[in-house]
Amino acid sequence: MDKKVEIISRESVYQGFFSMEKIRLRHTLFDGGWSPVLTRELFHRGQCVAVLLYDPDRDEVVLVEQFRMGAMERLERAWLMEIVAGAIESSETAENVALREAQEEANCKIKKLIKINEFYTTPGGSAERITLFCGIVDAASAGGIYGLKSEHEDIRVFSVKFEQAYQMIEKGEIESAIPIIAIQWLALNKEKNF
Repeated sequence: MDKKVEIISRESVYQGFFSMEKIRLRHTLFDGGWSPVLTRELFHRGQCVAVLLYDPDRDEVVLVEQFRMGAMERLERAWLMEIVAGAIESSETAENVALREAQEEANCKIKKLIKINEFYTTPGGSAERITLFCGIVDAASAGGIYGLKSEHEDIRVFSVKFEQAYQMIEKGEIESAIPIIAIQWLALNKEKNF
């Protein structure tokens, strides 16, 4: 199959903290020919970084908790347990963002950075792509309220034993996909990497 996409039109329908486009397109089909003209909305979040902060000496994971708009429909669960994350600005590398966000959001200094993977978060309607890292830190003093006031961040930072973090996934206490992926990666790799 010769995979092709034909963009018929693109229209900006929203420009704010995020942006959205309305796109008319068609694409080739696996059994040959072309799809009909489709109209789809594409949410632009930009390229982002997430980093699981891990202390192998203490076998602890540093987690953050903050309010999330996407979870607001279930008000009692609108504050999600997550890992440090942020957007890549035009002059930054993914590694620079991981180091910066660890400091801004969790007051942690990364000693070593390990790239886990890169992936789309929700490619059915969003162009957001994440570079996921594991950052080796000293979690002894991890805790408190952090985040940039200029970005209206209100982030609670805490550390837990790895086993407790894994149990939080199993109990449904961690509901965000990125920390689930990161903690599961750690479960598969911590014995051979640390």
